[in-house]
Amino acid sequence: MLREFELELPGDLQETLAQLPNGTPLAGGTNLLVDMRARREKAERLIWLGNIENFRDIKIDGDHVSICGGTTVGDVLRDKRLAKAAPSLIDAARVFGGQMVRNQATIAGNVCSGSPAADTVPPLLSLDAEVHLTSAAGSRILPIDAFYTGFKKNQRAPDELVTGLSWNAPGLSSANSFYKLARRKGDAITVVGVAVTVTCEGGKCTDARIALGAVAPTVFRAKEAEAMLTGEVLTDTLIDEAARKAMSETGPIDDIRASADYRRHAVHMLTRRLVTQAWQSLAGKDAGK
Repeated sequence: MLREFELELPGDLQETLAQLPNGTPLAGGTNLLVDMRARREKAERLIWLGNIENFRDIKIDGDHVSICGGTTVGDVLRDKRLAKAAPSLIDAARVFGGQMVRNQATIAGNVCSGSPAADTVPPLLSLDAEVHLTSAAGSRILPIDAFYTGFKKNQRAPDELVTGLSWNAPGLSSANSFYKLARRKGDAITVVGVAVTVTCEGGKCTDARIALGAVAPTVFRAKEAEAMLTGEVLTDTLIDEAARKAMSETGPIDDIRASADYRRHAVHMLTRRLVTQAWQSLAGKDAGK
């Protein structure tokens, strides 16, 4: 049973922002309402976001992608343009909960939940996405890599709303993908999530991003492992060494879904697999030129 709460229905963005300091934003509610029912969240006043105009939209201008704050996981999955503009995010959307959850859950809500097992966050980190925050006083943009401050904590102020996320789509010289390891294929919480972006120019890796989920208090980028790959020709040995470095950067826990040792092992194996696949696909493109 849910405790009693007040529900505010502001008519537009400005009304919403005016009410935010004294309430909790409610969009899909697939995390918030579950946490309220389980007494993990004590929100007493919810601010409904469903009346904000143009709040559920995906825009692609050249190589720049923008997702508005009310866009659902299902919206992402149905937008065929994102297969090229955000391959890893599509990978995550396919394995995100069940169909009813995907149709309700918003990308911004998943980002704001701060769960280390949030499925969309590793892809967004691998895409080098930015978080757009808006308050009555103005707007600001933060790299998602700097958004989280701790377990389920982030830099959104009480009077701010995440109004969107944006990034530059991977180019032809980049490969981007995500893999979710879970105990079953659907409706399962992530055991380990790995997203990678590898960029190749002149036969060398010019940029690498490795984002890891469910193996630390927050989703994070394995920057020491990334540094090992950048500027190098990616041999099997180097990729394996970088994957081991990524494993060493984690701090997983034992829980009902997996042991910490299993999670570390999975990070090594999945990082090695995804980086290898990315490198091989890019090498194939180079060979075809």
